[in-house]
Amino acid sequence: MIKAKSGTQDLSNYKRCEKVGEGTYGIVYKAKYRPTNEFVALKKIRLEGEDDGIPPTSLREICSLKELAHPNIVKLIDVILEKTRVYLVFEFLYMDLKKYIDDQKEQESRIDRSLAMSYSYQLCQALDFCHTRRIIHRDLKPQNLLIDKQGIIKIADFGLARSFKIPFRQLTHEVVTMWYRAPEILLGKEIYACPVDCWSLGAIIGEMLTNVAVFPGDSEIDQLFKIFRILGTPQERTWPGVTELQEFNVNFPIFPKGQIPNPDGFTLSKKALDLVMQFLIYDPTRRMSTTRALQHPYFDGQEIFK
Repeated sequence: MIKAKSGTQDLSNYKRCEKVGEGTYGIVYKAKYRPTNEFVALKKIRLEGEDDGIPPTSLREICSLKELAHPNIVKLIDVILEKTRVYLVFEFLYMDLKKYIDDQKEQESRIDRSLAMSYSYQLCQALDFCHTRRIIHRDLKPQNLLIDKQGIIKIADFGLARSFKIPFRQLTHEVVTMWYRAPEILLGKEIYACPVDCWSLGAIIGEMLTNVAVFPGDSEIDQLFKIFRILGTPQERTWPGVTELQEFNVNFPIFPKGQIPNPDGFTLSKKALDLVMQFLIYDPTRRMSTTRALQHPYFDGQEIFK
């Protein structure tokens, strides 16, 4: 087993096998650690210039992961610094949740109910661990949730994560992939915190249970209307203060409350649906926290997950 270090390994110890992902901030390779033949994920980040140093997103990821040792959070093994590049070495997991859901669709199936329940519980545990340490992930989506073949799921990609203090301060709105973005961010709320992650988690669990994204918007306004069509257009009685948010428009269409999309007619238990809907409450102050979620009846009798 590779022990976590900090900038002490040589890149020559790693043999790249294949590219497994590419994003705004770097390229991820599957690589083999030569001394033990163990597979790792090698994330290569280009430095913009000699004077710019390590990108802020990478620094945030490194700092966050050094504080978050948890079985359901991806492990940062090493940081390798070179003149024009920095490499982050992570434990390797064979697939992300999006790919797994897509594979189930192709097979006209879905994630096994007990596995979906286990994944949901593990994610609640990991996110609760982050929030109790005052770290918001801010980019939860199926692509950032990695799974192994033993039924373990782990949160990855902490490049947009932020620590927070009380009193809360204003944060950027350029966070969270559109489909999983909380309505308070979409409507321009200047101060937000842990409930934005809880909203994302609710949308992800809903997707695991139905094989389809709950709110698949293609623009910010379409995203809002997708949410309104399922939860109803928010009003002061359901979300006090919503009409004062920067992007709220009194001329928004008034949609009645609908239902979570379930085109293939998969049976959802009342407890599972309630868990999702408690995470998808408009008012962030009433939205279910991960601490409360861990006690939700959906997980009753599942001691194996505890």
